[in-house]
Amino acid sequence: MADFESADKASLFVTTRWSVVLAARDGEGRYATVAMETLCKTYWRALYVYARRHGLPPPDAEDVTQAFFERLLEKDYLKSVQPERGPFRAFLQMAFKRFLAKEHEHATALRRGGNAKHLGLDFLEAEAVFTADSPQLAADEVFEAHWAMTTLQAAMTALRAEFRDAGKEQDFDILKTTLSASGDGSSYEKMGVELGLSDGATRIAVHRLRKRFRELFRAEVAQTVASHEDLNEEIRHLVAVLARG
Repeated sequence: MADFESADKASLFVTTRWSVVLAARDGEGRYATVAMETLCKTYWRALYVYARRHGLPPPDAEDVTQAFFERLLEKDYLKSVQPERGPFRAFLQMAFKRFLAKEHEHATALRRGGNAKHLGLDFLEAEAVFTADSPQLAADEVFEAHWAMTTLQAAMTALRAEFRDAGKEQDFDILKTTLSASGDGSSYEKMGVELGLSDGATRIAVHRLRKRFRELFRAEVAQTVASHEDLNEEIRHLVAVLARG
């Protein structure tokens, strides 16, 4: 856990996406809509599976998720709801719960192809992911599990992109297994042969990979909080959720 936690400059939280959205709620920030849309595009699957676990059939879950984002992206919407000062995860979950409770009938009337602002959401992919979930998980547990996994995958995607840009994507495919399991001597030796590196150089490469992954995971979480204190707490929470996995 401590590996994900380190000192941050206060300026980091001036321009994170959630900070921009919060600033807009208070009357500042020109790019709040773009910031909110980016966050929604990243984490929408957690809401879809939440709706499905609440018993909505796929078409209604699609409609209510899409209609919620239409409302969420409306100008001044944040000012019309009770603002949460915590992470974007907590805000989005609470706002969606309220939306389901109060406006489900209206939301499902907004059929796909209507007036909703579409974000290019792949509901077929989300449905496939939902069907793989354990039926024993409660709706809140499903939401948090998908949120944590989305954050993890975003960091992994960013790390792969860095290797690809450096012309070393094949190296990433060899090294990435060490992010989820501790390699023994034989596995390092095998990786070294594949990478064309000595045992010592392979261990250094693994160390650097893990360090960079922690940095990218931390940066991804930072986009969803507004302070250093919230960041460390959110990281602890997400790591705990992933550990339950």
